[in-house]
This record gives sequence, C-alpha cells and structure tokens, in this order.
Amino acid sequence: MEFMRIGARDQETPVVRVGDDHFDISSVVSDIDPAFWADGPARVTQALDTGSLPKVNVEGQRIGAPITRPSAVICIGQNYAEHAAESGDPAPEQPIIFFKTPNTITGPYDAIGIPPRAQKFDWEVELGIVIGKQAAYLESREEALDVIGGYLAANDLSERDYQSVHSGGQWSKGKCVKDSMPLGPVLVTADAIDAHDLSLSSWVNGEPRQGSSTSDMIFPVEDIVFRLSQYMQLEPGDIISTGTPKGVALSGKFPYLVPGDVSEVEIEGLGRQRQEFFQVEVPAGVGADLLLG
Repeated sequence: MEFMRIGARDQETPVVRVGDDHFDISSVVSDIDPAFWADGPARVTQALDTGSLPKVNVEGQRIGAPITRPSAVICIGQNYAEHAAESGDPAPEQPIIFFKTPNTITGPYDAIGIPPRAQKFDWEVELGIVIGKQAAYLESREEALDVIGGYLAANDLSERDYQSVHSGGQWSKGKCVKDSMPLGPVLVTADAIDAHDLSLSSWVNGEPRQGSSTSDMIFPVEDIVFRLSQYMQLEPGDIISTGTPKGVALSGKFPYLVPGDVSEVEIEGLGRQRQEFFQVEVPAGVGADLLLG
C-alpha cells in the first residue's frame, strides 16, 4: 500500500493511494504515527475492501511528510563506497550512525531555509526505512526484514561547515537544521516494494547530480536494522535514513546550494521531491561569535 498525508502543516489528513485515487483514512486511523503500525495497515485494508473510505481530491493541496512524530530519526553515514571516497574517507567497516531531530522532517515540496551564515548547504538523496515493530537484539537479518514497516524517499540536507569545522567531533550540528529532512511524497509498505535494487537520483536546477542504486549500499537495509538493534531499541515509526551515493557538493565537483536554487531527489517506486531554497535571516550579531572559532 501507498500512504500519504495531505493538507496544511500540522493539520494533515492521512490518505491511502490506490492507483490514481486517494482515500481519506482518518476514520480508521488517527494518523500515520507510531501507533499506526500496531494494526493500521490491516484496518485500512479492511476499510478498502468494504468500500467505506471516502475519496479525497489531492489536486492543489499541500503534500506533507507521509509519517509524523517518530521517536527517532537515525542516519547512516557513508554507506556507499564512492561517497565515502569523495568525502576523503575509506569505506566504513561498521555503520556510521548519527541522529537528526524530529523537527527536521518536512514535506517533499516545502521550501527550505538555508541557515544564517551557512556557506556549504548540501543535498543527499537517501532511501528511508520506517520501522513497523519494536526491535531490540534481533537474532538474524531475516528477522530484521520483518520489522521494517515501509520505505520512503528522503533528502538528508546538510551544512558541511557546521558538520565538520564546527562539529566538535560529531556531525549533528550540520544535520539538525530545521526542515532539513524532507520526506515522501509516499510511504510504501515493505510488502509492496523490494528495497535492494532501487535507482536513486538527484538534480540541482535541473542538472543531474547523483545517480546510483540501493544495490550499491555497503550495508543493505536488513543489515542496518539488524546491527542497530544490537545497540538501541527501535520503535514503531522510527526512521532510518540509509546513506547517500556520490555526487554531492562535498565532492568539490558542484557548487553548494544558495537561495533560489531548486533541488530534486527521486527514488524508483517512491516518488520525486522538489525543494526551493531561501535565506533565513536573523538579527545582526546573533550567534556570530559561535561561528567564528
């Protein structure tokens, strides 16, 4: 099944997409949130079978992120060998893990603010995993596949100076800019898509940037979930962003994003995003001393 959330920010209506039709599912689930994964897909299936769901016209409406209120947004760094190489690093032997705050999540077509004094704002197309069952200390990679609820497209926007120069040894300063994790447009349940060989692409101002396949991941989806479960308890609705292929601005081959630029990312079977960027302004001098050292 394919799920979406339609409407004004923080007021979205959950819908299921069936072909070209969209059905309002708010009568059977409260939202596509952590509680949804208990029995939400089954309840939606039953309602579709009985024909009890009203159709909704999505034309002209804002499309929000297809999930809401995850307890964690977990990210995997340098999960494609060629991206690690363009970053100047060897391919990792263990998954590199960092976190983004939940307020980084935004809709796939929302405008994105570039932070004040940012110089190196970058794009990253990534496959996102949505956890469907609580998981800790999984015993096998097969068991890990069973706890995946679905998949979606993500753009892990990053400020590279914040990530490295101002990092203090960790990445989160460059990864937690508000609205820096556009998701969607759709969430596709795991039973409806094979995540092991999906094409990933990105563009800036219509020019190609990234082009690869999830088959090139160093750690495939089941390996990521299995490994993470040994170190943390994964909860329903949690998001794992699985890393990006080569072709980002960090490579030195392309300019970083500036206000007025448009980025697009697309994953086979999961849809295409589009973001236009604007400059976030703050009063002169606020925080300037923090960004000088």
